[in-house]
Amino acid sequence: MFDLVILGSGSAAFAAAIKAADHGAKTAMIERSTIGGTCVNVGCVPSKNILRAGELRYYDSHRKFPGIKPGTTELEFNRIIEQKNEIVRGLRKEKYSDVLRSLPSTKLFRGNARFVSRTRVKVDGINVDGKKFVVATGSSPWIPSIHGIENADYLTNVEALSLKNRPASMVVLGGRALGLEFAQMYSHMGTRVTLLQRSDRIIPEEEPAVSDALRQYLEEEGIKIKTGVRIKRISQNQGEKVVVATINGREFEARGEELLLATGRDPNTNQLGLETLQVALRKDGAVKVDREMHTTAPHVWAAGDVIGEPMLETIAAKEGATAAENALLGTHKKIDFLPVPRAIFTSPQVASVGLTEKGAHERGYNCACRTIPMSKVPKAIVIRDTRGLIKMVAGASTGRILGVHILADGAADIIHEAVLAVKYKLTIDDIIDTVHIFPTMTESIKLVATSFRKDIDELSCCAE
Repeated sequence: MFDLVILGSGSAAFAAAIKAADHGAKTAMIERSTIGGTCVNVGCVPSKNILRAGELRYYDSHRKFPGIKPGTTELEFNRIIEQKNEIVRGLRKEKYSDVLRSLPSTKLFRGNARFVSRTRVKVDGINVDGKKFVVATGSSPWIPSIHGIENADYLTNVEALSLKNRPASMVVLGGRALGLEFAQMYSHMGTRVTLLQRSDRIIPEEEPAVSDALRQYLEEEGIKIKTGVRIKRISQNQGEKVVVATINGREFEARGEELLLATGRDPNTNQLGLETLQVALRKDGAVKVDREMHTTAPHVWAAGDVIGEPMLETIAAKEGATAAENALLGTHKKIDFLPVPRAIFTSPQVASVGLTEKGAHERGYNCACRTIPMSKVPKAIVIRDTRGLIKMVAGASTGRILGVHILADGAADIIHEAVLAVKYKLTIDDIIDTVHIFPTMTESIKLVATSFRKDIDELSCCAE
């Protein structure tokens, strides 16, 4: 019998296995498909690689810098996909297969897992018995119920990362992180992209100013974006996909060689036999857990995409490690989700942590906010990329930083100072009092904090 049985082999599962090994636990890991889960195989790693390829191709011929004549970059789409596959295979081996081999107390079982009793999982006919369990089975693309969709050859992120040829045109359903990244990825490689979003704006969970500015930049690059869309039906005519939809009751068509569904993800909870253990699920199918990652079954914990949003690799790993520690040691460790950062790897990037202004008000905070455009940041001026803005949300009386929201070149790297500020309840004066390197994009965090106290237009470059 194993001390811990982990269902899945993604970031949450591996973090759980590593934590279990730290405590000398005999562990089983069960995987039905490719080791490594979504991120390394069909998520973060391959998508950011191809996004970078698209950026190099597009901005070499479009970005203006006095004294440098734009070039014409030749695109070899098949080679781009091949080198992406090489990187995925390398990281899957180095960060997952090799890591698993370094954990002698962990045994991998391959196959479909299903609970058949309180302490037993059957894996394609093999019995795996455990004292404690961590469910970390991830998620899959959610396919919406749309008339005619069953007869259309659509793509999800999985297929969109492995096309053999660059499509001439593409319709993207969904205007959140995945939809925006893939829309710009293919647009930068020369595909004509139309993006359809159900809500009134793209990335509706982000600050409206961030959403509106990013839409402007994407449309300036040629992406057609329509919001407030209601999809009526989908059809396919000689390979071309046709989406019939309405905006405010007015019907229109969007056509493309490819149709990408970026409409969300479903937790992988079907056919696990969780009802055998009385593990409760939420209405969206996600495993119900508390802040200790404990399910409604006393000996079962869950982590990663299978417990729902936020579906991010880094928090999945945190959840997996926390679940394993609580399961094995009974430490009752809890996760604070407020300082968990999120990013969208468009160009410019979006990165956020903590509360939006609306979210702060909803939680009862009397908050103050300041927003400055990146054109006020010396480094952005120096590198001639002033796209974007930064907004800071703080307590009106305390000055405590509640949230920071960035749209800028390198926002996903800049955000981490703000993560620490939110996590450790720093104030705007703590940030002002901290010396920053000049010129850097990270200085934008100090500048927006300073804007609470002074008019930054009246300060020299390196004012305290």
